[in-house]
Amino acid sequence: AEIQKCAYVCEYYAENAERMLANQPIETEYIKSYVAYRPYGVLLSIMPWNFPFWQVFRFAASALMAGNTAILKHANCVPQCALACERLFLDAGSPPHLLQNLFIHHDEIEEIISNPVIKGVALTGSTRAGQIVGGFAGKYLKPVVLELGGSDPYVVLEDANMDTVINACVGGKMLNVGQSCIGAKRFIVVEKRHEEFVERYSSQLRQYKMGDPSDAATTLAPMARHDLRDELHNQVVSSCDKGAQLVIGGVVPDHPGAFYPPTVLTNVTKGMSAYDEELFGPVASIIRVQDVDEALFVANDTAYGLGGAVFTQDLALGERIAERGIEAGAVFVNDFVKSDPRLPFGGINLSGLGRELGDVGI
Repeated sequence: AEIQKCAYVCEYYAENAERMLANQPIETEYIKSYVAYRPYGVLLSIMPWNFPFWQVFRFAASALMAGNTAILKHANCVPQCALACERLFLDAGSPPHLLQNLFIHHDEIEEIISNPVIKGVALTGSTRAGQIVGGFAGKYLKPVVLELGGSDPYVVLEDANMDTVINACVGGKMLNVGQSCIGAKRFIVVEKRHEEFVERYSSQLRQYKMGDPSDAATTLAPMARHDLRDELHNQVVSSCDKGAQLVIGGVVPDHPGAFYPPTVLTNVTKGMSAYDEELFGPVASIIRVQDVDEALFVANDTAYGLGGAVFTQDLALGERIAERGIEAGAVFVNDFVKSDPRLPFGGINLSGLGRELGDVGI
């Protein structure tokens, strides 16, 4: 699915870039006024491991179609994916060095950004990485796009269709074993639907089967690294120590690999890791609220702002909440958050700045 999406974003910009980059006339008292789009030049792209092809192509499809060239500093743990991305462009007939890999350590990034050849920077990664790279970009006055972490709220209202809710919330949480910046993180459920949601959601997560990712029967793959698994487990333990209730999971399995079981926490409150921090893995925080007003307060009680979702059969209400209620870069109604080449993608607050994809992404 990741590769098909990469092909889609390339096709989308190949078919639409000319329209998007056309001069835009502006009516003034002068003979002619218009906005013309020109490429920046050489862009530095710093990309993460969790979707090692899509993250690159999400940036590259628009950047290269706009006339730029790109230097790719991919995550150190996916060098073969980085080489494959570069090779794909060459195999497609692009000029040499249109997209070129740079295998460097993190402590060399400032030197690269400071080089006058680099005209802009795009980073997808953690909030901390964004603060560092954004600081370098500001220091050397380079335009920057930062797509960072998230703690996406999924608001479940009283009239929501629970079949729709469970399907979307399971999919939004378990995609890529929960290792997604736009994955569902906090499930904010009104009192009258809370018990039903916890029971049905936990029942679905119990069905995941841990095993070899190459085995078709496996539905739960390991996380990317042991240190990431251990950090996630520490967040769970810390939250339980402060009063969160463990419904399922929460135990590191005695199994080779960085596996972590689907985990559900209830009685989650402010001050816990499960409330305040991004849980980058298969752990769900369920927060009980009394009504829609409290739900929106909790949804926005975060330093992040990447995505969010609301579930209700009142589509007019859902649209109002999506547009003006939940503070995030993208809010979906009755579905989990997805990136789409046709739609702008990016966050606010500690989730980043700038946008990729859509017309604004080019």
